[in-house]
Amino acid sequence: MSSYVLGFKDIDKTKLMAVGGKGANLGELCKIEGIRVPDGFCISTEAFKKIIGETPALNELLDQLSLLKVEDRDKIGELSGEIRRVIEGKAIPEDITEEITRFLSRLGEKNAYAVRSSATAEDLPAASFAGQQDTYLNIIGKKAILKHICKCWASLFTERAVTYRLQNGFDHHKVHLSVVVQKMVCPQSSGILFTADPVTSNRNVLSIDASYGLGEALVSGLVNADNYKVRNSKVIDKKIPAKKLAIYALKDGGTKEQEIEPERQNRQVLTDEQILQLERMGRKIEEHFSSPQDIEWCLAEDTFYIVQSRPITTLYPIPEANDQGNHVYLSVGHQQMMTDPMKPLGLSLWQLTTARPMYRAGGRLFVDVTQQLASPASRKVLLAAMGQHDPLLKDALMTIIARGDFIKSLPDDKQAQRSGKNNKSVSSVGSEAPIKNNPTIVSDLIKRSQTSIEELKQNIQTKSGLDLFNFILEDIQQLKKILFDPQSSGVFMAAMNASSWINEKMNKWLGERNVADTLSQSVPNNITSEMGLALLDVADVIRPYPEVIDYLQHVKEDNFLNELVKFDGGREAREAVNAYLNKYGMRCVGEIDITKPRWSEKPTTLVPMILSNIKNFEPNAGSRKFEQGLRVALKKEQELLDRLKQLPDGEQKVKETKRMIDLIRNFSGYREYPKYGIVNRYFIYKQALMKEAEQLVQADVIHEREDIFYLTFEEFRDVVRSNKLENKIIRKRKAEYKLYEKLTPPRVITSDGEIIAGEYKRENIPAEAYAGLPVSSGVIEGRARVILNMEDADLKYGDILVTSFTDPSWTPLFISIKGLVTEVGGLMTHGAVIAREYGLPTVVGVENATKLIKDGQRIRINGTEGYVEIL
Repeated sequence: MSSYVLGFKDIDKTKLMAVGGKGANLGELCKIEGIRVPDGFCISTEAFKKIIGETPALNELLDQLSLLKVEDRDKIGELSGEIRRVIEGKAIPEDITEEITRFLSRLGEKNAYAVRSSATAEDLPAASFAGQQDTYLNIIGKKAILKHICKCWASLFTERAVTYRLQNGFDHHKVHLSVVVQKMVCPQSSGILFTADPVTSNRNVLSIDASYGLGEALVSGLVNADNYKVRNSKVIDKKIPAKKLAIYALKDGGTKEQEIEPERQNRQVLTDEQILQLERMGRKIEEHFSSPQDIEWCLAEDTFYIVQSRPITTLYPIPEANDQGNHVYLSVGHQQMMTDPMKPLGLSLWQLTTARPMYRAGGRLFVDVTQQLASPASRKVLLAAMGQHDPLLKDALMTIIARGDFIKSLPDDKQAQRSGKNNKSVSSVGSEAPIKNNPTIVSDLIKRSQTSIEELKQNIQTKSGLDLFNFILEDIQQLKKILFDPQSSGVFMAAMNASSWINEKMNKWLGERNVADTLSQSVPNNITSEMGLALLDVADVIRPYPEVIDYLQHVKEDNFLNELVKFDGGREAREAVNAYLNKYGMRCVGEIDITKPRWSEKPTTLVPMILSNIKNFEPNAGSRKFEQGLRVALKKEQELLDRLKQLPDGEQKVKETKRMIDLIRNFSGYREYPKYGIVNRYFIYKQALMKEAEQLVQADVIHEREDIFYLTFEEFRDVVRSNKLENKIIRKRKAEYKLYEKLTPPRVITSDGEIIAGEYKRENIPAEAYAGLPVSSGVIEGRARVILNMEDADLKYGDILVTSFTDPSWTPLFISIKGLVTEVGGLMTHGAVIAREYGLPTVVGVENATKLIKDGQRIRINGTEGYVEIL
């Protein structure tokens, strides 16, 4: 068998590197019984490599191309144009031409052919590369075919293809091109079949696009197409637009556009019988490839032909259930303000820490709420919690409930009610013990947590090997006791309930909305807001020393603290930063993932924020900011009580209101403490585990310490026990993580893979505004700063921060801003709590905010009604 030209019958998935994704898939399709594929052959990547290898000028141009970045558009255009000219001008070597001729004479040289590119990085599970290289249709005659093979090779270097590879980190030298030469089918109609609904991701709904003539018209967006949705051999939806144009093949080669006669324009392209026939073929192909497929088909003389099948790469993976029943999963990341993927060690440790089973998908965690939705009693508890937490989650769940047939409802008996109480909701809302209004409760809880952490620091020092893993597992039980102590959750639930009561009653009695936001400013014992203010104090220490400031402006390495002592004021600066890190250094963005670098490990993260505080604030701004918030809150309290006195039953109303305000002020600061306790412990575990990783590096079991992040806690323990690990596991997990980074996790996903997006009720919202959830009241205008990574934050005082999500580590940035917009969040998530305490108008849960709002635009945010306007 030749290494340059392979017939479809000789190709299967093992030949991917020889014939590319498209070629390998065509070879596989030929092996499926009952699936007809127009015959053809592939010119292998060996031929392409030979052409490149024999042309030194091409290798030089490729080296230059590899040095470019996506931004270098002009240079990409210039170099890629030059590479295409060289390839198209080159004659195909004689031995390759002879083999092509032999195949053509066997298939019929006078036939029309489609000549299509098939790259080795194309139609892969992780990247489709769809439409990146070129396709030529209805090519007739050997000379024309050879010319278009060269054109296909050259199309690997269109600007579009080069830019796509740069964006996705593919090496130009390592992506090779095969060319598919396939007999043309001149179809009456053609189209695309998705074996999972591309809009909702539902794996049980198949979607078919169909138009007259060749499929190229549809792919290029030139014509309208019918769309049919099929589920379980039943057509459940049809959209039949007017189809005015089609592209047909010409007898002597090439294609032409043709108008469709009026009586056919609004007619269904496929009959219902043909639609169901296609569904059966689609499911057969999907089963063969073991994943949802995007399939190109055409219909000629009432026979269906398949001309391509590739995996659908955009679908979010489904959490794995233990049975075949229907399930509804909620994203944990949307509640923890961490929608990025987590590495396996981070996922497994978080799973060990939480109270209920969790399911993994796409590097994120989900909880199964099917049982809670099935019982009317527990459903009510869950919906109430989600309504408080994130209205989009609640609305998505209501959509599923409204369908009636997805989840079978249980009878509302005592058993169901019990399951509602015992099955702790996804957020921290459970059954709380009633709490006395006594501020010492909070200081006692904090003291208990601190004592426990100090004991852990002492005891873990003596542990190593398997003892360490057993010790951490025992300590996690201790952590869970602290976390799920009814008194602990009772404290912040009392504050939440008091806030709801205040907002409802003050609106009813005094016509004032969201009053609790003002009353929550500068409450005591809020570890996260104290962290933001403490960084202002660090700036105060450094401000008098110009040499230190100048040095910090050029810092790149994380060991910069050791160098500081060389400068005037450097010792004081280092002490201030170290004291800050001793208290807050275990924090970082995405801190529920133990594998993320902490501030203590990467102190350069803090430098831009310290410099920003020096630039934007006067000395002593931290205490001034806290006192100002306190004054505003106390003034509001007095004003409310004075006005209530004037009302009927004024004394009683004052008494009740004062009790609720005290609950807010005494208890709402504690809301942030449990998470601080978790990340504190996590950092102690991490430091001990990294010593074990170091031992594994010394023993040549792993290449670098960070490799252990790609193992679960249990797997890591086994590796320490056996001192053995297959390296391909780490390689595979790293590749999976890269893929997960590109996925957007859904708030709600079902066992069908359907993604349900909630919607806001748009009352009181201007037509052009973007809706969200109001979590901290007030209206503010300013410059939008769209920031995706905290390290990139260059904020001026008074900017409005727009980002995907904020966890506690973002708090030091809140000092400089006057408003906040996030894509993810709820009433009691960290960003919302701190925003209220700092008095920042805030709207969270604004879908795609970081794409819809452009950096530098002037915007208005309404934190009272919950919307954002572009000015």
